[in-house]
Amino acid sequence: MLKLSRKTLFAIEAVLDIAYHAGSEPVQSREITRRQGIPRRYLEQALQNLVRSGILVGVRGPRGGYRLARERRRITVGEVVRIVRNSDPDEETTKDPGGSPLGVRVVRPLWVELQGELLSRLDDVTMDDLCNRADLVGIVSEGRNNLDFSI
Repeated sequence: MLKLSRKTLFAIEAVLDIAYHAGSEPVQSREITRRQGIPRRYLEQALQNLVRSGILVGVRGPRGGYRLARERRRITVGEVVRIVRNSDPDEETTKDPGGSPLGVRVVRPLWVELQGELLSRLDDVTMDDLCNRADLVGIVSEGRNNLDFSI
């Protein structure tokens, strides 16, 4: 079964949380931890990685946090998955040089092919799509509630 690692799922959830709960202020990591239950040791590392990769922007200061670096319709799930995979060598098991001839020449190429198809599908799913799904299932955006439209 194709399976995304916990780190990958945490990264997707963190970006989605920021996209979905963004308001006028940056989203703080402790808010993401509270809402998503992502351990801080994974979250901070993932967020810094996503900042370096141009998915997020870190805002410093006492009211600092994270914002999306681009519109949520321009960030795909496939992009986030690739960033996590490229940053963690343990994520890529198909490049392990050891193994039987059947494993190395038949099973692993099939696995690489399937991963490519999955990533291609994930490239078609944007954070905006996931935000719309969250809205459809009735998850309330905290950021939307905190917006102030008064002039």
